[in-house]
Amino acid sequence: MSGHSKWATTKHKKAAIDAKRGKLFAKLVKNVEVAARTGGGDPEGNPTLFDAIQKAKKSSVPLDNIERARKRGSGEEAGGAEWQTVMYEGYAPGGVALLVECLTDNRNRATSEVRVAVTRNGGSMADAGSVSYLFSRKGVVLVSKEGVSEDDVTLAVVEAGAEDVNDLGESFEVVSEPGELVNVRTALQEAGIDYDSADTSFLPSVEVQVGEEDAKKVMRVVDALEDSDDVQNVFTNVDIPDEIMAKIG
Repeated sequence: MSGHSKWATTKHKKAAIDAKRGKLFAKLVKNVEVAARTGGGDPEGNPTLFDAIQKAKKSSVPLDNIERARKRGSGEEAGGAEWQTVMYEGYAPGGVALLVECLTDNRNRATSEVRVAVTRNGGSMADAGSVSYLFSRKGVVLVSKEGVSEDDVTLAVVEAGAEDVNDLGESFEVVSEPGELVNVRTALQEAGIDYDSADTSFLPSVEVQVGEEDAKKVMRVVDALEDSDDVQNVFTNVDIPDEIMAKIG
């Protein structure tokens, strides 16, 4: 099991920076609320909620915020919003494909903010289906390298439905079909291996390598999109070489 996803590495590092800035807190809390509303407020009986809570905790979201979100979603407390998931497709400079996942209580606002973020930074919107075929929905578990090797992780997950284990530099990425995500996460827990997050994601089938100038432009589009409270995730098929990523930060 081997491989390497340049965007996965970039996204992982960027998420760590954003978490320090507090940018991820609201989005992680929203995930908890939606998971509780969809599958019930008991984390033991709702794997999606369990993983949303774990990810929020790992990103240092205050426990009170997490618990209030869980209660709003489950109906134990009033005040929960009617969230809906919306996907948008587009292109960043350099022909890089974009999938933008929004979780919003105002679809018109989300549409407007996504369009402005993309077009004002040199990208363009695309029709539904014209970009999404370049991506596959997968289960992704991120495992810290602290105290474990790639062999340790591989042995723990190989019988649980994992398809690939990738070295992202500071962590390992375990890829599976979405339906095997809970099995993979459980296998890691049973092997005594801690994990940072377990989510469904969209991984590209073909990556587009870009030079320094286009890399800067792509990251500007991604940053602008992630500044929107409605945007939960941005997926791209960009391949930014390590030396260029080091230059642009």
